[in-house]
Amino acid sequence: MPIDRTGEDRPLLFVGWIDALPVPAALVRPMARGNFRLHASNAAFDRLKLSPVGADAPIELLRAVERASQHPDEVQEFSCQLGEGPAARDLRGHIGPLPTETDDDGLFLLTLIDRTQEMMTERNLRRELVSDSLTGLPNRAGFEELVEQRAHRDAPGADHAILLLDLARFSRINEHIGPMAGDELIITVARRLKSSLRSGDILARTGGDEFAISTRIAGGRADVREMARRIRGCFDHPFRIGELKVSVDCALGCSIQPTSEIDVANQIRHAQIALKRAKQTDRIEIYEPEAAMLSDNRFGLETELRNAIEEDRLHLAFQPLIEMASGRVAGFEALARWDNSSGVAVSPTEFIPIAEDSGLIVPLGQWAIGKAAAVLADWDRQNGGQVVNAYFSVNVSAIQLVRDDVAGVVRQALQKHGIGGERLMIELTESAIISDPDLALSVLRELKALDARVAMDDFGTGYSNLAYLQRLPIDVLKIDRSFVEHMVDDRDKVAIVRTIQSLAEVLGMKTTAEGVETTDQARLLSALGCDFGQGYLFARPMDGKAALDYWRQSLTRPIF
Repeated sequence: MPIDRTGEDRPLLFVGWIDALPVPAALVRPMARGNFRLHASNAAFDRLKLSPVGADAPIELLRAVERASQHPDEVQEFSCQLGEGPAARDLRGHIGPLPTETDDDGLFLLTLIDRTQEMMTERNLRRELVSDSLTGLPNRAGFEELVEQRAHRDAPGADHAILLLDLARFSRINEHIGPMAGDELIITVARRLKSSLRSGDILARTGGDEFAISTRIAGGRADVREMARRIRGCFDHPFRIGELKVSVDCALGCSIQPTSEIDVANQIRHAQIALKRAKQTDRIEIYEPEAAMLSDNRFGLETELRNAIEEDRLHLAFQPLIEMASGRVAGFEALARWDNSSGVAVSPTEFIPIAEDSGLIVPLGQWAIGKAAAVLADWDRQNGGQVVNAYFSVNVSAIQLVRDDVAGVVRQALQKHGIGGERLMIELTESAIISDPDLALSVLRELKALDARVAMDDFGTGYSNLAYLQRLPIDVLKIDRSFVEHMVDDRDKVAIVRTIQSLAEVLGMKTTAEGVETTDQARLLSALGCDFGQGYLFARPMDGKAALDYWRQSLTRPIF
C-alpha cells in the first residue's frame, strides 16, 4: 500500500497490513550508527517497548539495521535477547527492503519471532547433556567443554592439572546400604570435595563413583601432590548418611600439561592411566609417559591374546604332581602357554593379568578346560585305548567363577571328549573361594555332581574361615610355595606346613606342596605326611608328548 507523505517526523502511513502479521513487525528508517526511527508498528511489536529511535535496542538489532542501510537490497537476519533475568526474551529477526511499490527506498520491514520457549527448551536440553542429574555437577562432556573454554582464556605460562578420583569399595558399600543411600553418599562426597577446592577449580562427576577436578598450578608436581593430599583429607572422617556413618577412601591419579598444549581428552586418558596405577599402589600417582607406553603395550597384547584364543593358537604345558608315598605321577597341572605372532613366548605373569583385567580370562579358562579334556582323550588313544591313570588339574580364576558357568563348561568338555569327571581337578584360589563362599559352595557342589575334584590353591596366603572351609567339598589343599621355600632351615615354616597337614587330615582332604626344589624339602614334606609334591625337583612344565612319556616312565621307575 503506498505511503502518504505528510512531511511530519512520523508520516501518516496507510499500513494496516502490519497489524495483520502474526509476529511483531514494524517499518523502520535507518539512521547513523545503526539507530533507527520507528514509522509504524503493530500491537505485538509495541508490547516489546522498544524506543522509537532504537536507543535501547539490542546491539545485534542495531548492527542488522546498519547492515540493511549499507546493503538495501538484501535481507538481514539476526538473533538477540531483549531484557534481562527471568523476563528476558529470545528473538530472531529479519530486516528487509519494502516492495518497490511503496515508493520509499529508506523504509525497511523489521519482523521479530519470539523464540524464548524454544531457546529455554534448548538450554535445558543442553544443560542435561553436560550436567550430572544427581549432583548438578558437570558430567564428562561438560567437564571437557569447561576446561577447553578456560584454556582458551588463560594466558600461557601456568600449567594445567587434571585429577581423577575413584571411590574405593563403592559398589560393595552401595550393595549394603542400598541405591538411594548410595546416591546420597555420592551427593555428600561431591559437596565435601567442592568445599575443598579453590576458586576457579572445576569439579565434575565423570562416572558412577568417579570425579574429575581441573586446576591451574604454578608449582608443578609439588602443587599437585599438595592438592591431592587436601582432597584425600576429605575422606579422613566418615560420611553421615541418615543414621549411618560410612567410611570411604579414594584413589587419585593426575596428569599435568602446559596450558598452551592442552588436549583435554588426551590429558584425561593420561590421568586414567595414573588412576589405574593408584588403585594398585594406594598412593597418589602422577602420569608418566613410560606408563602410557606400558599401557599401549598391554592393549596391544590384549588384542593379540584375544585373537590367539579365538584362533586356538595357545597350548598347554604340563607339570607333574608326584605322589610322595610311591614316587609315581598322580597327575599334571595344565598350564596355559602362549607364543605371540612373532613366535616369542609371552610369560604367564604378563598375559594372565592382562586377561583378568580385560575379561579374557573367561574364554581363556574355557579354552584350558576344553583343551585339557581333549589332551586326556588323545592320551587314551595313544595308550591303545586304555585309560591313562592320571588326572589334569586346571586353574579357574575368581573372575571366571563369578561370570561363567564353570560346571557347565566342565560338563560340556567331559561329554564332548568322553572322559570321566574324576580325571579333571579344578583349582580355585583361596581368595576366590572365601570371597563369596555361598557362590563357591554352589559351584563346587555342581562340580562334585560331575565327579570332578576341587583343589584350593595357594592355601595359607589368605584368610580362611574354618567354618566355611568345613562346609566346602574340597578334595585337596595346595600348600603355597612361600611356606615350602627355605622350610628346611625355618622351624616356623615347618610348623605352618604341619598345621595345614593336620587340618587337611581332620577335614578329610589331601595336600599338595608347591615349589618343591630340593630333595631335603621333599623328604621333610613326606615325613610330615604331605600327599603330593609339585616343583622343579621333579620336572618343569613340559609339552603333552613329553608329559605322557614322563607318566609312563614313572610306572616302572618312581620319580621320587
